[in-house]
Amino acid sequence: MGLRDVQIRNTQHRTGKAGWLRAAVLGSNDGLVSTASLMIGIAAAQKSDFLITAGFAGIAAGAMSMAVGEYVSVKSQNDIEESDKKIEMQHLAIDPEGELEELVHIYMNRGLSEKLAHEVATAMHEKDALQAHLRDELGQFEHTKARPIQAAVASAIAFTSGGVIPLIGALVVSTSNQVTAILVFTAFGLLATGVISARIASSPIPKTVLRIFAGGALGVIITAGIGGLLGMTGI
Repeated sequence: MGLRDVQIRNTQHRTGKAGWLRAAVLGSNDGLVSTASLMIGIAAAQKSDFLITAGFAGIAAGAMSMAVGEYVSVKSQNDIEESDKKIEMQHLAIDPEGELEELVHIYMNRGLSEKLAHEVATAMHEKDALQAHLRDELGQFEHTKARPIQAAVASAIAFTSGGVIPLIGALVVSTSNQVTAILVFTAFGLLATGVISARIASSPIPKTVLRIFAGGALGVIITAGIGGLLGMTGI
């Protein structure tokens, strides 16, 4: 197998997409559910005059919240990785032989003989000791590295895309049919999110769609129930 064949096979793996895919799926699903839930809750509370305004406000606030939250979360992971990298650099500078033996034991625990493990660890240390330890001791890989800006942008765009769907449902029909339209558009949005995320991740479509749809429907039902209770109490 040539180098090109290896590169092609590596592009088939989904691990490198894990960071932005998680942020995009979470953002899209959250945008759909939170915006639809907010609008349905307001309608159930008999405050329909504010339905469209609430939808726009919910999308704007949610997108910013998702972006900031995702950035802070992923940046924290980034900081931990950088901290571990500095610690490993110090260990290599102070005790390179001890670090070599540590790598030998790692390879032995993975099934290599002591002799072969020592040969592999020595070769790795001679080529790039720091990268060998980051990869094989700490599990840090360049293609899975935390990327806070990418995650934040993906979350904001995905949330907005998801939130616009129930809002469109409310805009294209008369006031009396807004709730039904929101529910229908949200249902189709959840189904589409499930199918798209399943295809990107190469996971079973029915299972993924059911998980996303059930979670979203539950969120809308609970919010509608709370809105209905508030409407009955006159709050």
